[in-house]
Order: sequence, then structure tokens, then C-alpha cells
Amino acid sequence: MEYHIADSEYRFMQVVWEAAPVGSGRLVELCSERLGWKKSTTYTVLKKMCLKGLLQNEKSVVSVVVPRELVDNQAAEQFVDRTFGGSLPGFLAAFMGSKKLSDAEAEELKHLIDEHKG
Repeated sequence: MEYHIADSEYRFMQVVWEAAPVGSGRLVELCSERLGWKKSTTYTVLKKMCLKGLLQNEKSVVSVVVPRELVDNQAAEQFVDRTFGGSLPGFLAAFMGSKKLSDAEAEELKHLIDEHKG
């Protein structure tokens, strides 16, 4: 399943991922502190994220259904697809620009490539 979330929804999810499981009252406080949101905004976005299947709110306790890593991976894939026609080398070339890699970074990238070949 693919999850498409707006920037404001992602910021909300960051708060939940850090605090979950969290009481909905405490979540309202956290969103007020960190996002400057009113109670009604928090509950509106919470309901939306529950409908999208990312969160659940049972007995006023909000818990995560979809882990952050999955949402982040999908967002990265969507970005590369949309911006670079799905070309990972095209993305890396644009990202790197004139930057130089350390030996450790180069080895880490080689290791990642080897893990994901084929």
C-alpha cells in the first residue's frame, strides 16, 4: 500500500512517531508546543491519518500502524520517480554535485549497492 501525505501531515506524524503510544490529550499538547496547532487541527489531522491507515486511535490512545521507515522509503521513491524519472544514478549525480565523498562514505555506498544488486 502506498501512503501519500502532505508536509504538514508528515510533521504531525513525526510527533506521533516520537511519542507513540500517546494519549490523545497529550498529543494535542505536543502538537500545540511543536507545531503551533489548535486542538481542532490536531484532531482533524489525527482522524485523517487514521482513515489513511497510518495510525489508530483506540480508547483515546494513539498508536502507530505504519512505521516511519516505510513512509520515508515511499516518499524517497516517489521523489526520485517524480523528479528524476526513477533514475537513482540521476538523483545521486544531482545530489552529489561537486561534493567529495570520504573513504568511509564511499565504502558505505558500495556496501549498499552490493546489498541491493539483482
